Amino acid sequence: MAQTVFAPWTDPQQTPLIEFRNVTKRFGDFTAIDSLSLDIYEREFFALLGPSGCGKTTMMRMLAGFETISDGEITLGGQNISATPPNKRPVNMMFQSYALFPHLSIWENIAFGLKRESRDKDAIAARVEEMLRLTRLTKFAKRKPHQISGGQRQRVALARSLAKAPKLLLLDEPLGALDKKLREETQFELMDIQEKTGTTFVIVTHDQEEAMTVASRIAVMDEGRLVQVATPPVIYEQPNSVYVAGFLGDVTVLEGKARKAGDVYELDWAEGQPPLRCASPLTLSNGQTGYVAVRPEKVEIHRNRPEDDNVLRGKVIDIGYLGNLSTYHVELGNGQIIKAQNFNTERDTRRSFTWEDDVWVNWTDRCGVLLEG
Repeated sequence: MAQTVFAPWTDPQQTPLIEFRNVTKRFGDFTAIDSLSLDIYEREFFALLGPSGCGKTTMMRMLAGFETISDGEITLGGQNISATPPNKRPVNMMFQSYALFPHLSIWENIAFGLKRESRDKDAIAARVEEMLRLTRLTKFAKRKPHQISGGQRQRVALARSLAKAPKLLLLDEPLGALDKKLREETQFELMDIQEKTGTTFVIVTHDQEEAMTVASRIAVMDEGRLVQVATPPVIYEQPNSVYVAGFLGDVTVLEGKARKAGDVYELDWAEGQPPLRCASPLTLSNGQTGYVAVRPEKVEIHRNRPEDDNVLRGKVIDIGYLGNLSTYHVELGNGQIIKAQNFNTERDTRRSFTWEDDVWVNWTDRCGVLLEG
């Protein structure tokens, strides 16, 4: 049986769970969020991604009710929550610090919010046990937070946040305190738990790889505005601007003057260099400034000149060895640096290329992305 693709944002019949409508947030004379509109759907794992100061945390705090909006409205489940206090919203928030009670056991930490609602003791116990099973913490139930690892404390905070079955869970840099390997493992655990509970997750992060891994869609932000909202593959392979191309992943951007040449564009980008060829659905006028963005994994590196599109001569000036792959920084004749990657598929410490080697790099006309100036 074919698996149904989860993409409610493509269905005009679907009603968003969360709607930002021309939302603006000002702090004095400073505009942190500028007339922003956004839809987030039920069961999404949605990522707000951007550099420090871009407005992503302010958006999350407005959703939680910790910041009031200056203009516009926010709806949750069709209800305007712009003036609803935080404790009256079906929303929970999980912070980077986890904020666990050190004197309470893991079981009691998870039960804390349920007890404050004066629920039946048996119902509380059943819900806590369910959360312990979901987060694989059952055998740690009697321990205190200082007696478990950082990754386990992160799962306790998650279990406590989900115990009250919120419609929406907000995660503010939730994995920032974990080391790289544990962070990567926990990302998949988060995805699994989100899928099992069906809760809508909204995560704030500045980690591009984290957003690419966990999110159904990503909103890339800059200076209080949404630059692009799309799925991770679209954001990565089809960025809509030089900013998005440069922010998400590694990329080389070459600037030049575009002209139509049959079914592709050619970009005159450097004197004495051949034009770059790029297939694109864009419509650019002859002489218009354009940019070709090309990812290093799309760029091949050769000892001898290949017969292909976009063939450039250069010299290896730097090498980054990352175990599974090597990144070569190649300086072209005009001083431009372009990056090429080779996967290290064999167990051989000798590299195919080394510093100061004269090499050729190339990519096909469909591997680069043409962007407007």
